[in-house]
Amino acid sequence: MSDKIRIGFIGAGNIARGHAARINDSGLGEVVALADPSERSLNNIRENRPELAAVPVFADYREMLDKVALDAVEIHTPHCFHPGQILESLDRGLHVLCEKPLTSSVPDAHRVIAKRDETDKVLMISYQRHFVPAYRYMRDLAVGGKLGDLTTVALILTQGWLRNSAGTWRQNKEMSCGGQLNDSGSHVVDMMLWCSGLRAKEVFAQMNSFHLDVDVDSATTVRFEGGAIGNVTVLGSTPGYWEMFGIYGTEGSVAYDNVGGLVQQFVGGQPERPELPEASNNPDVNFMRAIRGEEEVEVPAECGLRVIELTEAAWKSAELNRPVAVASL
Repeated sequence: MSDKIRIGFIGAGNIARGHAARINDSGLGEVVALADPSERSLNNIRENRPELAAVPVFADYREMLDKVALDAVEIHTPHCFHPGQILESLDRGLHVLCEKPLTSSVPDAHRVIAKRDETDKVLMISYQRHFVPAYRYMRDLAVGGKLGDLTTVALILTQGWLRNSAGTWRQNKEMSCGGQLNDSGSHVVDMMLWCSGLRAKEVFAQMNSFHLDVDVDSATTVRFEGGAIGNVTVLGSTPGYWEMFGIYGTEGSVAYDNVGGLVQQFVGGQPERPELPEASNNPDVNFMRAIRGEEEVEVPAECGLRVIELTEAAWKSAELNRPVAVASL
């Protein structure tokens, strides 16, 4: 490996700009090639990021993998492409950071995890909430046992997804493999599962798709392994963004929303607002440090497996109008 980690981008749309900035600012790596079938996307990112102005570009990511010396790739493509691009990149001996969701089916998640183990490469998901101090604090309380035995979790995400993504691949089932629950919902479902340490066992869901063939609004009840229950409400038809998440246990509770911040309360005590540190890491930096052996992978592929277990069970439940066990997927 060279002094800097050589990274190729598979997908160069808008989301790739932030990744490019974080890689450049870190000093740990450099983007040395871009692949995207859209010439407009390639031109836009090179105009937006001057350090990429002279890097080679390709319409087909396979040509990039053939012609450019790489240590790793980042995948920023529509959801349907993720499994195949992950598998091929790992097979070529490359480390992989993939945008969410890791996959859109449970079998595909097991497939990419098996390939990671076979190749002994880093496979990581770009779930940025793992690096947000409020969520890290919540995880420390819940997984660390400070809330006692967990009994309930509650999650609400509201967003103008139906309106804002109209006419894009996100509402095309062949490209997205699902709607809002698999899109922005993937981030918050991951956060709920990671912060609580819970794993879905059985799911019952109701969904509204409006005029689309993918879910827009979903209300999901979950029974977790160990007995805890939860509600996951992901709405894409609302006028604005709101995110609320709470974890409740026998000894205390902690809740966060993007308007009011973080609040905790323990048995016999009053509500408190703990002080939190500033964020000190991000997915791209952790990815590069993990490749160098300097840090553990903060968002392993297993997080993606947990998310798609719940998500795919919710889709199936809504279709069948009955509870669905994760073990049946």
